[in-house]
Formats: sequence, C-alpha cells, structure tokens
Amino acid sequence: MSSREYQICKCCVMDTSDDLIEFDENGVCMRCNEYKNRILPSWNHGNGHEQELAAVLSDIKRKGVGKKYDCILGFSGGLDSSYLLHLAVKEWGLRPYVFHIDAGWNLPIAEQNIKKMTDKLGVELHVEKMNWDEMREMQLAWLRAGLNDLDSPQDHAFIALIDRLSIELGVKYILNGYNISTEIVADPSSWLKEGIHTGDGKFMKDVIKKYCNIRIKDYTFTSGFKHKVWIPYVLGVKTLKLLNLVPFTKQEMIDTLASEYGYIPYGQKHFEDLLTKFLEGYWMPHNFGHDIRRAQLSSLVVTGQMTRDEALEILSNPPLDDSECQELAKDVADKLDITVDELMKLLDMPRTTEHFKSNEFLYKLGTRIFEILGAEKRIRK
Repeated sequence: MSSREYQICKCCVMDTSDDLIEFDENGVCMRCNEYKNRILPSWNHGNGHEQELAAVLSDIKRKGVGKKYDCILGFSGGLDSSYLLHLAVKEWGLRPYVFHIDAGWNLPIAEQNIKKMTDKLGVELHVEKMNWDEMREMQLAWLRAGLNDLDSPQDHAFIALIDRLSIELGVKYILNGYNISTEIVADPSSWLKEGIHTGDGKFMKDVIKKYCNIRIKDYTFTSGFKHKVWIPYVLGVKTLKLLNLVPFTKQEMIDTLASEYGYIPYGQKHFEDLLTKFLEGYWMPHNFGHDIRRAQLSSLVVTGQMTRDEALEILSNPPLDDSECQELAKDVADKLDITVDELMKLLDMPRTTEHFKSNEFLYKLGTRIFEILGAEKRIRK
C-alpha cells in the first residue's frame, strides 16, 4: 500500500493504493479530469459515429472480397470479446477468423459460453492450444522471479498469435474488444512495479532465460516493433476498436448475450480464467492492496453506468470469500503440480527489484505519441 495519507477521488473510486495518483483542488483525480477533457468530447458515449462505423465496415468487406475471412477476432469468452463477436457476425455481417488461446486456465463456464456462442452463430472456432509443460514452467518462472504480472505468459501469447495470424492470413483488419464504456480507466502503472508492457518480447525472453528450468521452444513471441510498427505501418494491418463507435452499457451487453445465447456472466471482469481469477480476486488485494475492481468500477462510474456510492458498496466486500480463495488456491496449485504451501511461499516472495531487459522506454514513448495524436483512447497513468 502507499505510504501517503489515504485519499480517495471525490468523483470515482480510485485512491492512494495507486502511488502516482494526483488530485486537483476539489479532490478529483487526474483520471476523471482526463476522461472529461480528452475522452468524452470525441467519444460521446458511442453516439454520433454511424457514418464512421459504416465507412469502416464497408472497407473491411471490400478488402475481404475473395478471401475466406475479412477480419481477425480474438475470442476469450469474456464479456467484451463476446459482445464484439455478436455484433461482428449478427449485426454487421462480417466474416471473422475467430481464434481462441487455450493456455490451460479456462474455467468450465468460459468453455460453455464459448461453445454456445460459436455454435449459434455458426462460426468456426480456431483454438491455439499452448504447450502446457512450457506454460506451467513459465508461470512458475514468474513466481520464482517475484513478478507481479503472473498472467503475462498467456497475455503475451495472445498478442503474439494475433501478430502471426495477421501475416499468415493476409487479412488487413483486426477487431479488438477494448471499449471506453467499460475499460476507460486502466490499471495504474504503479501497481505493476516492473513497468513492463505485456507485448514486450525482450522482457519475456529475459525472464525465461533467468528463471525457466526447461527450454521454451514452442511458445510464440512478438516484439514492440513488430506489433506497433511493422504490422500496422509496413504491412498495413489495422487494429480496430469498433465497440467505441456504438452506444451500449455493460448491462446491455450482458442482457443481449444472455437472451441471444444463454451467456452466463462471470461476476467480475477476467473471472473466466482460473489463474486470473485467483490473482485478481485474492492475491493482488490480499498481498498488495491492489483491488482491480477500483479501475473497473471507476470506468462504470465516470461513464455514468453506476453511482459512486454503488461502487463503494461493492468495494466494501472482498472480491471473493475465504472459502472461494482456498478452493482457488488448491486448484491453481494442482494445475501447477505443486502443493498449496509451495504456492503460497512463492506468492509471498518480495516483489522483485531485479532489472530485466525490456523495451519499456519505447512503449512509453509510443503511448505518449498516440495520446498526442488522439489515437490512444485509454487513461493509462
């Protein structure tokens, strides 16, 4: 937790658990002010973008003529990617190459939601099944290194696969499920002391080199240059965040998916994944005082989908009760083939002060440039 005197934003629910948070003279945090001044004027809750959306969809379809697929869509089974798939296929008539990363951590409810949607929509699901021996060893390496971002191995694999597919398929559009409506407030960078971007292959390889006990040979890597420069600007592949061009709320997403496909919500964002549910529901708030719900709920508060009092009421209770935490710890330990005691000893290690090779400077520079150009629609401070 921060050593500063405790303070919470008067507008949202972000607080001094973020060491870098700043407040104005009225006690309003910089995220709320940035949303009001930089994001809201051009977004307008998704309203007024009809012509822009129509033009983009027309381009996707035109450039996809003669091809089996006209775009690529990564489908985790989470709320955002599920709603995007629904719109892409049923409402917009696109022909996406739908892929899913099976990193070994999917919960049964996620598998059920994925199957129900792809079956009803009649789309082929392309599953990339990760080498579990390698994934297990990489997860253990992150634990041995004392790193906070324990789900980086599967997150990086997702980014790397998108990059690989965009080259192999020759498709010029990637549909990204990020949306301002539910995700405008990103997790504070101070919560991740290493400050490393998930797409940084240089960082990933250095951790693996230092802490993995087996050779990692099947895993797919990418790099910041490849992901941010070569693919979009040399190959001309565009990543589109089309959910920002349509009006909706989180509840409308849930209601639509439930009525159309029998979709069952997970209770909290990212809880379709066993490891992430354990990390975000127990380990991060318990060990570091980082309750990821603060960012998630603040997104809903600033966009007018929830009152601040409602968010505070939710935060007054832990994400998971003790019995759920114990059950999750056992499940994670079983998956990693270690005991619960061994898992807890690894989790309780001090956060790393070790330096790993990375392209952190380039990522920060790129993000700042995109903010100045108006292309970065997320508050990342």
